[in-house]
Amino acid sequence: MLFDIDKKPASSMAAIDDAGGQLTYGDLVDLRGELSAVLPERELVFCLCENKIGALAGFLSLYDCKDVCLLLSAHIDKALLKVLDDTYGPSYYWMPQSMVDESGYEKVYDYKGFVLCKTGKKAPAMHPELSMLMTTSGTTGSPKLVRHKYGNIESNAKNVAKVFGWTSEERGIIDLPMQYTMGLNVINSHLYAGATVLLIEANLMSPKYWSFIKEQKGSNFTGVPFSYEILNRLRFQRMDLPNLTTLAEGGGKLSDTLFTAFANYAVEKGKRFFATFGTTETSARLAFLPPEQAATHIGSIGHAIPEGKLILVDENGHEITEADVEGELRYEGPNVTMGYGTCVEDLTKGDEFCGVYETGDLAKRDADGFFYIVGRKKRFLKLFGLRVSLDQSERIISEHFGIECACTGDDTKMKIYITKPEQKEEVKSLISNKTGLISNSFEVIIVDAIPRFESGKINYRELK
Repeated sequence: MLFDIDKKPASSMAAIDDAGGQLTYGDLVDLRGELSAVLPERELVFCLCENKIGALAGFLSLYDCKDVCLLLSAHIDKALLKVLDDTYGPSYYWMPQSMVDESGYEKVYDYKGFVLCKTGKKAPAMHPELSMLMTTSGTTGSPKLVRHKYGNIESNAKNVAKVFGWTSEERGIIDLPMQYTMGLNVINSHLYAGATVLLIEANLMSPKYWSFIKEQKGSNFTGVPFSYEILNRLRFQRMDLPNLTTLAEGGGKLSDTLFTAFANYAVEKGKRFFATFGTTETSARLAFLPPEQAATHIGSIGHAIPEGKLILVDENGHEITEADVEGELRYEGPNVTMGYGTCVEDLTKGDEFCGVYETGDLAKRDADGFFYIVGRKKRFLKLFGLRVSLDQSERIISEHFGIECACTGDDTKMKIYITKPEQKEEVKSLISNKTGLISNSFEVIIVDAIPRFESGKINYRELK
């Protein structure tokens, strides 16, 4: 079975959710057998996920049964779900019980609040190595998917568990959505180690969140940059959490201020702070910074995970070997997926990446061999002939004022979105001084809130 689940102690707890649900490793073995009796192999299943044991158990068992799952939020916009359904034609759904009546689909099997439903459609043709599907980070209103092959999530779980040193004693806090590549990887790496995952639907601002992780003795936390912004507002460093020994960050670049604050906090409290980096196309993590290096290499993503390789290439595709020279980050490893899909015919395609992924991120490597992300290849404007990084502009503003902001625009003007109207002119003045461009190059727009995806990343499309 996946992650050798059938070899784990049957009575050991695999998952606990904040609704009171519990799932043992033995339960997962039993469910796999039951599902295989009612569901043929190689069906296309849309899994509508919540951070509940029923959603997790269903996905793991369907994966083991050689069915192909597309992981989606149970709260997905109905119009987007219809686009995906019309595009790919799933033969089954795994969904919360509360959604079954509205769907109108035939109920086939139920388990711990989730139901397998048959749509009546015939499963589309799919490549024999296609193992699962996920939406690309930030995809909304688009049918573009990432095609995983067998071995992708398995190798990433193994190597990430090795990096963190997970054992069966860990109790990982999972508040990132399981349909988000980082959330799924945190789950997988713990299950690989035979540990327990704590699935949380409550958000970081909720008292229920903190009472649950204290009660369940959560031992490690993984968050995106937005998670750490919230932790900072909550004065997390003052909390009494003796069981929490490891903090990990991924899913985007943390500001240098917050990176420094949490790296120093970990040193002072005898905890570990891991900065990690990854993409959906690489089954989540591809790089990590050892915690003992965090306080001295602020902002670094470190180096490749075991079995992986990171290199920098110039505009001509030649490898850059010198220190502190920017180039595009390229990754090679067994966790690189097969490629993309935008239509049902793409599900028959083979491996187009062939173990190599061009990330589209601009990075540099210091003299110690540690990598740093400096921006996105396409997140640049050319204002009055000067190349200006939107990512770097966001960091400058956020660092200086301690506020949320988002930058977009075109080669005629940069648009800066903030939520603090009283700082409008100051923001424009700062970025004008930093770039050396006249203030008319920038437009500051006041919004009620910076729109974000479930992953915490900024939804630039909604801003536009």
